[in-house]
Amino acid sequence: MNQAKPYQQRQQALAPLARSEPWDMLIIGGGITGAGIAREAARRGLAVLLIEQKDFAWGTSSRSSKMVHGGLRYIASGDYKTTLLSVRERERMLNEASGLVNEMHYVMPHYKGKFPPPWIFNTLLRVYDGLAGKRYSKYFKKDAFLSLSPGIKQEKLLGASQFSDAVTDDSRLVMRVLDEAIHDGACAINYLKAESLITNEQGLVIGATLIDTASKDSNNTYDVRAKVVVSATGAWADTLRMQASKQTEQSFHKQIRPSRGSHLVVSQERLPLTQAYTFLHPVDKRAVFVFPWENRTVLGTTDLDHPPLNDEEVGITNEEVDYLLLATNNLFDDANLNREDIISTWAGVRPLISEGGDGKRVSPSKEKRDHSVWLDNNLVTVSGGKLTTFRLIALDVLKVCQKVLALDGTSIQNSNTPYSSQVFSQQTPTNPKFTTLPKPLQQRLQGFYGRQLDTLLELAHDDDLAYVTASNTIWAEIRFAAHYEQVIHLDDLLLRRTRLGLILPHGAMTPLISNRLKQICQQELGWDEQKWQQEVERYQQLWQRYYYLPAA
Repeated sequence: MNQAKPYQQRQQALAPLARSEPWDMLIIGGGITGAGIAREAARRGLAVLLIEQKDFAWGTSSRSSKMVHGGLRYIASGDYKTTLLSVRERERMLNEASGLVNEMHYVMPHYKGKFPPPWIFNTLLRVYDGLAGKRYSKYFKKDAFLSLSPGIKQEKLLGASQFSDAVTDDSRLVMRVLDEAIHDGACAINYLKAESLITNEQGLVIGATLIDTASKDSNNTYDVRAKVVVSATGAWADTLRMQASKQTEQSFHKQIRPSRGSHLVVSQERLPLTQAYTFLHPVDKRAVFVFPWENRTVLGTTDLDHPPLNDEEVGITNEEVDYLLLATNNLFDDANLNREDIISTWAGVRPLISEGGDGKRVSPSKEKRDHSVWLDNNLVTVSGGKLTTFRLIALDVLKVCQKVLALDGTSIQNSNTPYSSQVFSQQTPTNPKFTTLPKPLQQRLQGFYGRQLDTLLELAHDDDLAYVTASNTIWAEIRFAAHYEQVIHLDDLLLRRTRLGLILPHGAMTPLISNRLKQICQQELGWDEQKWQQEVERYQQLWQRYYYLPAA
């Protein structure tokens, strides 16, 4: 049996729950919004506990479209402020977290008689570049564009407009922000569900009763008290708000409109791309895209109302599979993609803030992507918004939290704790193994792991610096995640800490890879043969149902 190491033994991970005095802040929700709030609160000197009922980034934050973008469509609707803020945050992340957030070129092909015509789109791009303070965009005439995109549909093609946004690994972004928060004193625990809120005699929220969902013992509960409780549960936000407001489901006015966005992953061999393409779907004229990610090609996305949420996974439907294949095959004449080409799928639920009642709703694609913050009997709830603006969302949440904390004499602006405006710390690894790695891998690892990179390299065995077959991931990343990042289940490791389950055939469960995975899980997690087989069976069932194709 291996020794207890940081985050490796569950009891050690749960140890902060023994704290006797109230936390300054309890954050419920371990996605990018919760991680961002923890980061901003901890750096200001607050005692912060973040909990997540499943795994970190389990919800929307591991199933986004992976894009860090300024929101080009907001300009078209006249919302310059939202675009300006988003573009600035995109530039911030490109500068602070290179290797994790990387520039990606996008092109919009233009066809005769089709919207948008080049002059309209390029006018928007000039404004977009102006807000960024950089010139990213350019226009390619037909022949020049075809030399870059030989497989594109040529009939009535006029040319294409190119612009830039950014792409990321959303799950690793969450882990990186959480690590920065933990470094500044926050505690974060996964598989810990807020079963109910604790209130005082005045009906004000003063904590929550938590259940350890990783344990088979349903009696593993903890009453945790905090000066302010923040619900950052995204598409699930209405549940705790209803508890705090003490309303029934019939009387409570729900604000969240869950919208499903689904994606397909195919090989680069079947659809080789060096940049992203955005275009209008031939049927409903919605903007869709295809882009290169992790040596694969991603097709996305849909935007559909999703049924009321429970704690189960979300998967793609057959209609969505057909919808995305149709759009891509319509743009790329010779692609002829079909279901057999699909390596994996994923679907996430966006928490849209609905502007109308059930009888007068616009389509999900036309709902704004703004975030909202509510205060109900000392429960602060945040939902909506974009991955790109997680830092700004966190700052808005802290402003509302101050209304509650001030009652206790606690200040968010702790003058004794100097802090930088940077979200991501930057430092060069000192481990000699680092210099032996290829430059692209060095940059990637620095972006993904930040100050933890030396620890990752120190833990790595000699053969762990090799790439996992046909991926950008090295074995050392798997070992590090298993050892330090609160891995409870195999899907934590293959779908979120790494993305091998999304980019490799059969969810990465081929004999060559699974044998090495088994060895690492035995060494770092202490799994015996029975536990390994249980986890493999659980993972394969989950992957087949939610991360591959639905039954025809």
